[in-house]
Formats: sequence, C-alpha cells, structure tokens
Amino acid sequence: MTSDLNGIYNAALLLYALSLLFYFSDCVKRNPERKRLGTGLLVMTGLLQSAGLGIRFYEVRGLPVFTPYDFLFGFSYTIVLVSLVLSLMKRFEFTVLLLGTAGFSVFLLNRFWLTAEDHKLQSWEAVHGWLSLHVILANLSFAALTLGAVFAVMYLFLHARLKHKKWSDPVRRLPSLEILDQYSYTSVLAGMPLLAGSLIVAGISIISEGRLKLFLDLKVLSTLIGLGIYITYYVIRRSGRYSGIVIARWAVSGYGFIILNFLLNSWSRFHRWGGE
Repeated sequence: MTSDLNGIYNAALLLYALSLLFYFSDCVKRNPERKRLGTGLLVMTGLLQSAGLGIRFYEVRGLPVFTPYDFLFGFSYTIVLVSLVLSLMKRFEFTVLLLGTAGFSVFLLNRFWLTAEDHKLQSWEAVHGWLSLHVILANLSFAALTLGAVFAVMYLFLHARLKHKKWSDPVRRLPSLEILDQYSYTSVLAGMPLLAGSLIVAGISIISEGRLKLFLDLKVLSTLIGLGIYITYYVIRRSGRYSGIVIARWAVSGYGFIILNFLLNSWSRFHRWGGE
C-alpha cells in the first residue's frame, strides 16, 4: 500500500475517533454544538475514505473488493455514509454513536490486522464480474443487517429501562419502542434480499466455473443457515404472535450468526480466490 494511502487512512481513523467522542459527549449530556462538531468530523472522515477508495481503485485498476481488507473497508465506508444520513434525523444520536462504534471498530481492526495486498483470481477470472457483484451485495447486506441489529439492541435497552422505570435524560432522547421496532424491521428487510442476491450470484459463479462441489462448501451452507434465521425472523414478525422482545432477540441472534459466518471465510474453499 502506498504511503499516501496509509496517511489518508490514519487521518480518517483519527477523525472517526474524534467524531465518536463528540457524539458520546452529546449523548451523555445534550450539547448541540458537540453534535455538530461530531457530524462535521464524520463528513471529513467520509471524504478521506472516499479519497482512499479512489486511490485503491487506481491501484488495482478496478473496484477493490477481492481482499478481506477491502471488504471490511467497504463496510466501514458504508457505515459512515449511513451514519451521516441518520445524523440529519432527530433523536438518532445514540444510533449514530452505536453504528459508528461498529464501523470504527472494523476500520481500526482492518488497519492493524489486515493488509491491502492483491489477490489474483486465477481460475475465477471467467466470472470476475459475478464475484464483484457477489461481494458488493454481501457488503451492503452486512451494513443493513448491522443497522437492524443496532436498532434491536436499542429496543432491548429501552424496554428494560421502561420496565424497571429507570428514567434518565439519555433514555428520554431515544426514539419510541415502536419506532425502534419498525426501523429494525425495515433495515433487516432491506438486508435480506441483498443477502439472498449475493448467494444467488455466488451460485451463478460456481455454476459458470463448473465447480458444483462448492455448493457443499461450509461458508455457502452457513450463509444459507444465516438467511434462514432472518427468514424465520420475518415470519414471526409478520405473524404478530410474538412480543417485540422476542423479535429483537431474533434480529440480534441473526446478526451474531452473520458475524460468525464472516469468520468462516478462512475455512471456505469458495473464498480462496487465489485459486487451487
């Protein structure tokens, strides 16, 4: 990776951290000025990440999606963009903070754990475009499901506070249970077809290469299980027979499985894009 790119990413990481600190301060004690500073720093973070993405695009002569490093960077970049949209909405300071914490953690982990070394696709060259689409859809679904999990966690937290009648200024600033439930459902509903689409595209790439045995790959099977968990979530949510607590727990559990599923990449033959 070039020194310029390293400098850009380091600066973005610092600004991201400062932005979260200002948002945290505002969440602890309402301070519109700190929120504006946090939002401004978040904008600068997004601009620096955009510049870094442009440099990576130039380095690899195409969309940088074929390394774990670029996948996680794309996730963090998407989270920053979503956070900026949410920052324009009232009573979503805690959402921006929690979502930003997830994005920052991934960005930080990426900087110290992985590198942006190139992967040659070798035997997958024939389906390069399909694989690009697969990764993009998977990334977007990961971001949407993360947002759904954040709203679900906030729902569980607010429900517990209300149940035990523990009132505080931060609690009063949270959206209502109904809004949190609806936003969590909407986010998951957006992530599900994206996840299904990524699976379909992966299947097309496997068939195109004639590697039908990869349909039994551990990662492919576990992703199907993850999708099944979210389909179950959708069914119980639509049935109206279960409480918001049960539904929120399903959303959080499904997201936990998705994270575990991502960690299975190192054991997946499909994701060894170096070719065998």
